[in-house]
Amino acid sequence: MKHLSLLATALLMTASLHAADLPAPPDAARQPHEVRAPHGAVRADDYYWLRDDKREAKPVIDYLQAENAYADAVMAPLQDLQGALYEEIVGRIRQDDSSVPYRERGWWYYSRFEAGKDYPVYARRRDGNGVDAAGLLAANDAGRFDGEQVLLDVNTLAEGKDYYNVGDYAVSQDNRLLAYAEDTNGRRQYTVRFRNLDTGEDYPETITGVSANLVWADDNRTLFYVENDPETLLTVRVKKHVLGTPVADDVLVYEEEDDSFYMGIDRTRDDRYIVIGVGSTVSDELRYAPADNPGTFTVLAARERDVEYSADHHGGRWVIRTNADGAANFKLVTAPTGATSRAQWTDWVGHRDDVFIEGFELFDGFTAIDERSDALERVRVLKADGSEQHVAADEPAYSMGLSVNAEPDTQWLRYSYTSLTTPATTYEVNVATGERRTLKQQPVIGYDASKYVTERIWSEARDGTRIPVSLVYRKGFEKNGQAALLQYAYGSYGSSMDPGFNLPVVSLLDRGMVYAIAHIRGGQEMGRRWYDDGKLFNKINTFTDFIDVTRDLVARGYAAKDRVAGYGGSAGGLLMGAVANMAPQDYRVILSQVPFVDVVTTMLDPTIPLTTNEYDEWGNPEQQDAYDYMLSYSPYDNLSAQAYPAMFVGTGLWDSQVQYWEPAKYVAKLRDLDTGDAPIVFRTNMDAGHGGKSGRFRRYRELSEMYAFLLAQLDVEH
Repeated sequence: MKHLSLLATALLMTASLHAADLPAPPDAARQPHEVRAPHGAVRADDYYWLRDDKREAKPVIDYLQAENAYADAVMAPLQDLQGALYEEIVGRIRQDDSSVPYRERGWWYYSRFEAGKDYPVYARRRDGNGVDAAGLLAANDAGRFDGEQVLLDVNTLAEGKDYYNVGDYAVSQDNRLLAYAEDTNGRRQYTVRFRNLDTGEDYPETITGVSANLVWADDNRTLFYVENDPETLLTVRVKKHVLGTPVADDVLVYEEEDDSFYMGIDRTRDDRYIVIGVGSTVSDELRYAPADNPGTFTVLAARERDVEYSADHHGGRWVIRTNADGAANFKLVTAPTGATSRAQWTDWVGHRDDVFIEGFELFDGFTAIDERSDALERVRVLKADGSEQHVAADEPAYSMGLSVNAEPDTQWLRYSYTSLTTPATTYEVNVATGERRTLKQQPVIGYDASKYVTERIWSEARDGTRIPVSLVYRKGFEKNGQAALLQYAYGSYGSSMDPGFNLPVVSLLDRGMVYAIAHIRGGQEMGRRWYDDGKLFNKINTFTDFIDVTRDLVARGYAAKDRVAGYGGSAGGLLMGAVANMAPQDYRVILSQVPFVDVVTTMLDPTIPLTTNEYDEWGNPEQQDAYDYMLSYSPYDNLSAQAYPAMFVGTGLWDSQVQYWEPAKYVAKLRDLDTGDAPIVFRTNMDAGHGGKSGRFRRYRELSEMYAFLLAQLDVEH
């Protein structure tokens, strides 16, 4: 194998880096591994030895640690820059910040951080004596916590652990008991623990191997939870645990037999029902049972392929968001309380070709609808008398959506607003009077929004489709074709990458860079068809859209042709791998985090999470036509002997979503085939999973390292 050597720092600063061997695989692993498909196709995988499901094989761990040592050496000359970036980013963060409190069942809930600490404190205070959100925010900002009850101090829970995360917590209906789900390695396999909020006592029982999704029944003793399959990590069973009884006696409530479906549990808006929702890429099914006696669960509407729906209950009826009956951009329907089939659905808010309905929230006197049009989000308020209004926005590119509205008996609607220049802001508007109040704007120390400019432009893809692009740069920037550009995108699962404030990016803008978000097909920025045109047999559009946006931005003078970087993570890492293969000459640098790059091999293995329930996103490679199409763009399989851009590739050893061996194999093969001399850095976080290290500051150290690499490769003044 060809690998970059661990040379002295002085040699690493020279124009080219030479090759030497990293630890070789054991003799038994030297033979190529054959990956077979049911239709007879066979591929030889020379790097399959890097897969170790237990993450303990010495040759594999040695290899990853050697790559980390190489990354340390490459980055050594940039330590000062990395440190400066970290201090800049962290210096903008108010360290003792707190969230906007929300009221629920007589208590105000919020989270807050303490200066110098990595993890949040989850807390609450009793309602009464004129207490409101604004007053609590002011008290928290002043460090006055009298009357506060701490639910969880995550800093204490995380002590001595390399990774720690509280994925969910739930307070019982009588406000006296707490259940919470913790993850100690980043693999998203949670353990549930219990606490008495009256006494502070922690109960001895624990429930392991579950998802972060907890719901109490009305008896304040029974907790519903979702059990994962220990191998695939898929959500497969809903169980209920009665506090004080053996976990081994927990009752199975529901088991999902179809491994293409995810599962979750919740309570309805009016607290009348506990619901079990299962969903695949193209189908949904919901079951409900009375929260005061959750025995038998009733199916709201049986699953049908290509019929998606989500539902909530309030005001004596079900309100359902669905794409049924050809409503590609979704519509809202209603159904009676005891509904059991689609035949009982009645159209309420109709389908529109130019408006995509993303979600809704039910109130006593109105309904708030999250929607998007022309690649921008907005909130529509539909009143009981049938009149409607939209919440206004003041910028050409922004992100708006519903905030936490925990109680339905109010005239005040909370929503969030942000843009590439405006820090995240929580507003509430009175739907009766129109009065608007600013509850909180994300404090950004030393930041002046007036010094930055955001734009929305449209780039034309090679098939004539217009692609929306959001841009931000520092005021005074000139479109003279000389600047450095970082272009970000995702483009999968219908996930829309909306233009929100990005605190670390300010460090790039202040150095003269332009930051762009390409709203490429595969997301849902332009509605459901935008998603459909970027998945399955249309997946290539995702990659060519990104490339065409880059070329358009260069042609318009936003960047120099040789100073462009691409950035994506997870499925966005697939995008980066495909772009690097298809148009390496268009990018000086590629930044790729936890990248999904070994598409065909992964999708042929049903034991891996995100496989069987992803067939309707990528295709099922057990079918010849899908196999051939996926193979045509799979980044790992399409690496070739050509000069590649400089690359920074990151992963987590315990990643449950994209297994570490995908980027490890990709980088090993890339090193063997790359004919150029640009550096390739591969960083494995040995203690974390898909989301990187835990803690609010640790991730900024990782990001600062990647940004330092980026700035150096783009010749940006430090």
